[in-house]
Amino acid sequence: MMRAFVADASVAIGWIHPGQATRETDAMLNAIADRATLEVPALWPLEVAHALLVLVRRRKLTENERRTGLGWLRGLRVRFDQEMTSLAFSRLSELAAEYDLSVYDAAYLELAQRRRLVMGCKDGALRSAAKQAGVSLWA
Repeated sequence: MMRAFVADASVAIGWIHPGQATRETDAMLNAIADRATLEVPALWPLEVAHALLVLVRRRKLTENERRTGLGWLRGLRVRFDQEMTSLAFSRLSELAAEYDLSVYDAAYLELAQRRRLVMGCKDGALRSAAKQAGVSLWA
């Protein structure tokens, strides 16, 4: 049984919006149901909340679905890592430059590296960076 893993905001969107779900996102949700802990940088709830709001504005999600999804996410077993603020001007910026990522995406990569956890994401650039950095990806 997996004890913990890192997942970016795109994974959580797959849990809320059926059109964004994949076998991978479903498997990660099943891991949480089996008592695994989702570990995320502290910016994760901001990214998820923003992405859901964008889906409402694009009429791909209703306001009720957004609110229900946010309430459901609050009930998940999530560990919010606070290190990103102290690493933003150092390690995160270096990873972002090295792998041509946003500093936001570098926060997920750094967390997975530091905690030696498998990472789940749907973003191609972040997946590529993880492979190059030796971070195991959810398969």
